Formats: sequence, structure tokens, C-alpha cells
Amino acid sequence: MHRLKGRACAAFLPPSPPKRETRMKLKINSILILFTTVMGIGMASAHPHVWVVVRSEVVFAPDGKIAGLQHAWEFDEMYSAYAVQGLGKDGKSPTREELAPLAKTNVESLAEFDFFTFAKQNNAKLAFKQPENVTLEANDKKIVTMRFFLPLETPVAAKKPFSFQVYDPTYFVSFGLEKKDPVTLSRAPSGCSLSLVEPAPLVATDNQKLSEAFFQNMSPGADFGVKLATRAIVACP
Repeated sequence: MHRLKGRACAAFLPPSPPKRETRMKLKINSILILFTTVMGIGMASAHPHVWVVVRSEVVFAPDGKIAGLQHAWEFDEMYSAYAVQGLGKDGKSPTREELAPLAKTNVESLAEFDFFTFAKQNNAKLAFKQPENVTLEANDKKIVTMRFFLPLETPVAAKKPFSFQVYDPTYFVSFGLEKKDPVTLSRAPSGCSLSLVEPAPLVATDNQKLSEAFFQNMSPGADFGVKLATRAIVACP
């Protein structure tokens, strides 16, 4: 078994109910299940194991301060297939209500992983409150998207640049920005600007590290995912 010990897979791993019948009833379709299945068919020779397409909106409060981030995370086909397995009627995609238990258990685990969202201002890390308005929904192709608002613990003025990145330090989950308009501003004061800073290409030695052995032996607190994460920067006059 992969030595995860509270790493990224647990962020989407619901707690184990005492009865097997309850597990089946709640459709516990976790990343751990996905991982073991992929390993079984020999496709998990290297990280990542789950892919997420990210769209984010920087939300401003009426006073002009940044209140938080509105996230939309679209999961890959394999994770989506497990998330919707056994749900829906007559071959249709499951409803938001049917996916609500999984949305709840997933998002409750995100705090341990800083919500995979790392924001800074003046080189100081900013804290977030618990996510709000969390939903999990599947489109007509049964691709699952989780949406939630992530409020800053203390809203900040953007007269000094505000930046954030979305990534998994362990790179078990690959977070990549949507190709078109991945980050937008909502209710931003006049003159505010947004820029995206792409990560530098991995050097050859880093590419050679992308194996299961490397990630299994990664020391606690290691931060490999930041090397692959785009940084969004917001500045206002």
C-alpha cells in the first residue's frame, strides 16, 4: 500500500462508517479507491494519480478588500466515474443532492491540507476560514466539479500585491489551471489588474524524481507541488 499517512488522498477520503451497508449507501468513492484500482491495472508508475482543472475567481467585498476565492475544481474522468458510480437514474448524471454527502466529506477534510490553496501578501501566508456554499455536481458527460467559496480569515486590501497558488505539495493530485480565463476578478475596484506567473520548467533532475519510490520516501513537509504551480497575482491602485 502506498505510504500516504495523511497526505493528499485523505483530503477526498470520507471517514469509514462502521457498517459496510452504510458505506455502500453513501457511495464512498474516495481517491483511495481510485488509487488502489489504478495500481491494480498497472497505470500508477508515477505521480500524479488524480487530475483537477482549476477555475478561480478573486472575490472583492463592497469595501474594496479581497474577501476570498471562489473555486471550481473539475475532476478527471476516472475519479468522476467513481464519484458517480451507482448514482443517477435511467443512465442520467446524478443530481447535486445525490452527491451532497460526498461533497460534505470531501470538503471537511480540506482544512488539514490548507484547502490546497496558498495565498500570500508581503511574503506572509494568509489564512482561510472553512469553505462555504460547497457543491458537487456532474455534467451530462458525468464529469464531476466541486465548487466552493473560500473566505479569507481577514479580508485584505490589494494595494499591496495579493497572490495565490492552487497545488498539492505531494503532487498526488495535479492541479492545473483552465486554459481560457482560469482566474478572474469579481467586483474588483477600478484599476485592479491580474497577472499569471507560470512555473519554471522542471530541470532534468526533478523529472527523474517523478517515480513512486521518490514520493513514498518524501520527507514530511516536503513541497514538490509548488514547482509546478502557476501563481496568480492581483494588484490594485
